[in-house]
Amino acid sequence: MPEAPPPGHFHFASEAVAEGCPDKLCDRVADAVLDACLAQDSEARVACQACTKSSMVMLLGEVTTKASLNYEQVIREAVKAVGYDSEDKGLDWRTMNVIVAIEEQSPDLAQASSGGASGGNNKASEDVITGEEGIVFGYATDETPELMPVSHVLATKLCSQLDKVRRAGTLPWAKLGGRAQVVIEYTEKPDGSLLPARVQAVALTVPRAADTKPEQVEKEVMEHVVRPILPESLCDSRTVYQITDPKQLSQSDVGMSGKKVASDTYGGWSLHSAASLSGKDGTKIGRSATYGARWAARSLVAANLCARASVQLSYAAGSAEPVAVSVNSFGTAQSRGKTDSELAGILLRSFDFRPSALQRELALKSPQFQKLSAYGHVGRTDLDLAWEKRRELR
Repeated sequence: MPEAPPPGHFHFASEAVAEGCPDKLCDRVADAVLDACLAQDSEARVACQACTKSSMVMLLGEVTTKASLNYEQVIREAVKAVGYDSEDKGLDWRTMNVIVAIEEQSPDLAQASSGGASGGNNKASEDVITGEEGIVFGYATDETPELMPVSHVLATKLCSQLDKVRRAGTLPWAKLGGRAQVVIEYTEKPDGSLLPARVQAVALTVPRAADTKPEQVEKEVMEHVVRPILPESLCDSRTVYQITDPKQLSQSDVGMSGKKVASDTYGGWSLHSAASLSGKDGTKIGRSATYGARWAARSLVAANLCARASVQLSYAAGSAEPVAVSVNSFGTAQSRGKTDSELAGILLRSFDFRPSALQRELALKSPQFQKLSAYGHVGRTDLDLAWEKRRELR
């Protein structure tokens, strides 16, 4: 039986997946196609998805670009980079069936999302209507240096460490895939901010070779994955560790890009758009505005205007700017002498949330997206990302 948190405390769990997860593989494929387009054509318009099942990868969607691409080669190289090189793993990049179903993007949408002929540095060219509607969210919290939730940071780091030691051969029996779940016991301070009290539970799923004993899996995963990542200050004698070891992910597992949005963002702490991040160029709200909302929330917390912030940006087709910008500080702005409405006003004065403006300011015309397809699009300290830098607020 799980234990109930003590009075004044609560438990929150976040889950992350390793790069070999079928859904993450599809994210990698979709972003590999985007990067290949942007490498030749910074104005490429890409909206693609990928799916996989039983020795097959399919790419589908819309692309408008001057780039000359061999889609099949790009897909095979992406699958190879993840490590799928054998039918025993479910996919072999050399022999798998590749299906490409790409069409040219709708002329109306392409024209609406175009920055104009005068070039991306001309702000007048950015004052164009969006060709889509949507709602996106950004989140930040002061509980970690990354301004990210502890539960999500630790779950993601466990998956990254698992992939690291697997690739290095430290765990030669470890197979592709795997996932981590971290449950944190929190307390809420009087001002509404959160204090991580302890790690309540950790669950790791690590696929293994058939001839590996479960006790070896548990011992070596604890030594090489769990202990190097979990802070001793947050672990105690009551912390529960559960390590499961399926022999191998099923070859019939289906993967689809865009299915791990919570893992890609805030581990369930924030509301989020249902739209996929991967496979979309920066003119798409699902990509540029999601990064812009994180940039805004992070800047509010970094400026000590609140301890936590959820920023919502709402867009309507036919409008250049968001139709609404709202902030929820969970009460933490009040002790800093601000209201949520005032925080929204600060963001409106400090940021240009038009998708084309965000595309320019966040350098979204450069090929950089494959490296975001695993371990999250936000809160990254291993990458130099424009939306992870504090913006001075007015």
